Amino acid sequence: MSAVVAPEARTREAPRVTVRSTRRVWVTYRTRRGQPGIVTALTIFAFVGLFPYLFMVVTSFKSKQQFADDYWTPSLPLHFENYATAWQQVQPYLLTSILVAGLAIVGVVILSLVTGFILARFSFPGRKLFFAMIAALMMIPSISSLIPLFIMMRDLGLLNTTAVLVIPHVAGGIVLGTVLMKGFIEGIPQSLFDAARMDGAGSIRLFTSIMLPLSLPVVGTVSLLTVSGVWNDFFWPLLTISDDALRPVSVGLLFFQGQNGTDYGPMFAGYLISSLPLVILFMFFSKYFLAGVQGGMTGSH
Repeated sequence: MSAVVAPEARTREAPRVTVRSTRRVWVTYRTRRGQPGIVTALTIFAFVGLFPYLFMVVTSFKSKQQFADDYWTPSLPLHFENYATAWQQVQPYLLTSILVAGLAIVGVVILSLVTGFILARFSFPGRKLFFAMIAALMMIPSISSLIPLFIMMRDLGLLNTTAVLVIPHVAGGIVLGTVLMKGFIEGIPQSLFDAARMDGAGSIRLFTSIMLPLSLPVVGTVSLLTVSGVWNDFFWPLLTISDDALRPVSVGLLFFQGQNGTDYGPMFAGYLISSLPLVILFMFFSKYFLAGVQGGMTGSH
């Protein structure tokens, strides 16, 4: 005996159209409709930003005559020997920049990490005033301290030394590093520190076992900013270093001259070689860089 099914049960109930669902569909339609324009605009901005780098890559494969004939478009044959010539010229300066960047990273990370940890997790009189004074240093332009810093380095006898390149980057990097470190550490749950204290962990153990592993994103952020500052610094090494063996890559490329004038092919190849460390570092650590900036800025509020 077959059961009789009502017509209402055999037909599915039609979905109800509400104001909220209509608005969601309209917003989705407008977003998809505006995507081609957004993609086009972003593509143009990206091309404009990358055009100098593309021009550098194209020129690095040209001879002096090819560059004089047509410096906008690629030319054949490609001169790969420009990179061998550039490497011989750039190598000593590149090693100096790597040394200065490494020392500056160690100094900035250690000092700003300890300072940010103390300001974020310890209460003492004048803590807010001390942090406000550190943050206020970010509003002082670096060019205003150039002459006093030069006189101080001269009186200390540090001109033409590696220390004269490292100390200003450490002193300047601590300011932003402390702000980012403090904001990021404040975002770490206090319950982790309280539980560790109940287990008998002291301040040093809290710093090394809990805070340091969790702060690796902001450590990467501060490290990348420090490396970028060292690599792009030009005027200070030009002012304080006269020994060619101590010049960083930013200044060393200035003396990239041939016997009959500037050879633009090897010179641009040298620029490309010197820029590769920054490009590679940012490609591998961009995720941690953005996480550290977002965490530091969110926590500082």
